[in-house]
Amino acid sequence: MKNTSMFNAVSGVIDSLDITVISEERREVLAPLVTYLKEKVKAKEPIRLNFICTHNSRRSHLSQIWAQTMAAYFNIEKVSCYSGGTEATAMFPKVGETLVNQGFRIAKLSESNNPVYSIKYSENDPAVIAFSKQYADDFNPSSQFAAIMTCSSADEGCPMVFGCDKRIAVTYEDPKISDGTPEQTETYFNRSLEIANEMKYVFSSLNS
Repeated sequence: MKNTSMFNAVSGVIDSLDITVISEERREVLAPLVTYLKEKVKAKEPIRLNFICTHNSRRSHLSQIWAQTMAAYFNIEKVSCYSGGTEATAMFPKVGETLVNQGFRIAKLSESNNPVYSIKYSENDPAVIAFSKQYADDFNPSSQFAAIMTCSSADEGCPMVFGCDKRIAVTYEDPKISDGTPEQTETYFNRSLEIANEMKYVFSSLNS
């Protein structure tokens, strides 16, 4: 059953994604996450995912937001997605701009060096609250969650994630490499779609 309250622009992006283009190599990377989610669904337990990257500024936010959106799209219940870093900086503005261009509605809830954003993908579902924070911040779960490492530097530099019941590496290339270049908008747009497509693959597998 489709989530009828989802914004048409967001569901249109999701509908246009083609999970068949995901390589076998990437499917093997995603397999531990799929297995973890299936086990939680079978046990009827809450699913908590904390997407972790060094600065919690780009990839971890995109992953958090798309994972929460896909859970809603496929009507997977009791899913809560978070993000964090090994240090706090700020959500990079281009991330928000990219998501707006893909149909999300974003409001800035605070003015500071590390603004807090409300990011909505539907009329009725709760907004995702996005801001940069350390992965162990009080805002995030302290136990019974999966730590999803979205960058290799965080995966290597963070040998222990206390409280998690599973640690899974699903890393992406940093769109930061395009900052200040004519390719920046396209790079962020495509990285967001790449993450969205893989999250679509992961959550669609729960209905199979």
